[in-house]
Amino acid sequence: MFGFEGDTIASALHAGEVKTFSTSLVYNNPRGFFCGIGKCSSCLMRVNDIPNVRTCIAPLKENIHVEIQNRLPDLPKASFEQIPIESLSFDVLTIGAGPAGLCAAIEAAQKGAQVLIVDENQKVGGQLIKQTHKFFGSKQEKAGTRGVDIAKELENELNILKSQGKINVMLDSTVIGYYESKKNHLFGVVKRNDYKSQFLEINCKAAIIAVGAMENMILFPNNDLPGVYGAGAVQTLMNVYGVKPGKNVLMIGAGNVGLIVAYQLLQSGINVDRVVEAAPRIGGYHVHAAKLRRCGVPIYTSHSIKEVVGKEKVEGAVIIKLDKNWQPISSSETIVDCDTVCLAVGLTPSTRILSQINAEMEIIPEAGGYVALHDESMQTSVKNIFVCGDSSGIEEASTAMIEGKIAGISSALSIGVTKDKENLLKYIDELKLLRAGPFGDKPRAAKKIINKLVKI
Repeated sequence: MFGFEGDTIASALHAGEVKTFSTSLVYNNPRGFFCGIGKCSSCLMRVNDIPNVRTCIAPLKENIHVEIQNRLPDLPKASFEQIPIESLSFDVLTIGAGPAGLCAAIEAAQKGAQVLIVDENQKVGGQLIKQTHKFFGSKQEKAGTRGVDIAKELENELNILKSQGKINVMLDSTVIGYYESKKNHLFGVVKRNDYKSQFLEINCKAAIIAVGAMENMILFPNNDLPGVYGAGAVQTLMNVYGVKPGKNVLMIGAGNVGLIVAYQLLQSGINVDRVVEAAPRIGGYHVHAAKLRRCGVPIYTSHSIKEVVGKEKVEGAVIIKLDKNWQPISSSETIVDCDTVCLAVGLTPSTRILSQINAEMEIIPEAGGYVALHDESMQTSVKNIFVCGDSSGIEEASTAMIEGKIAGISSALSIGVTKDKENLLKYIDELKLLRAGPFGDKPRAAKKIINKLVKI
């Protein structure tokens, strides 16, 4: 097998038509690429005798040995050097280098804080690096600019601050824990190098949690077969690595993500058989739906997927009509000829590190699930721990960037490196304005509930 510099192991394998990466624990079913961002277990493989390597984010290297991992992995056979633990100190630690994390780190650094960004990917930008569509909104929210270009703009700002010694960036690294400390906040970070790891202690006066979200899964037979993808994984394969996920796609979900990704599939020369939506109406912007309809792609509302057909991979699917109570209507099944099923059924905030920090958490369906309570400055119930972006509630990237800016300024103010509140109120007002439209109903409701519950 071969690949290109910048590929991940999983994308290179996928390009070579290797789509089974592991097998399930109980039934030994084949599993493959699903989320593409290292937050599920489908792509875990044994690399150079090291088990449980997340191949969807692990970089491709020359002369590596990659094995399918069957059920429970064997113990590692590789030898590990005893590398001393390194201890580093910063004013602000930003976990996550997506739109929220980058904006937070840039604002904090511009206000005088020494900032460290930690991200487990090979490059900064998060989900922006796969978003080829243009943003909506106003000029302040980058309207008319593609996500990939916004990522470049933020990276350029980041590089200027790096050259000035105000920001340090640690990629291919994971924050694995929060620990008690008599002074400041203490985090454990694993920095990877050729699939081996070094442990670092990071002391910081404040931390900003911007770790994004995870793809939702829905229950149906064979939902773990290779060929069933999250929408973000499809974008990753197509728009980052230039790999087609399949030839004939069934899209599940007619929110903005489902509609946009379906159109991007068409642009890549891939057939989209249809879009299926369980709700009685389309959830995304109608301008996105209109593009699909002009291309002859039907959108079936009040329909859902019943099962996937196939043994080793997706060979077809069965969809079914739903009644007004969202229940399947008997004898309404339709067989769809497809080799790919793309699930665009929402996201769940990533909150594990927030739970470990012991931030006060609540299940708020309007925010996407379990979230940390936070005030208007994005501070959680733990002093000097801030949250922003999808980790604080599922919204658009435009909102995530503004929340990041608020968290960045607020973190610098909270630790006393600045007294300059310039732009803070402006960003808070921008956020309210961005949520003012009809697509802001759920976020407004979520933040209203959080404001009632918060006791900071």
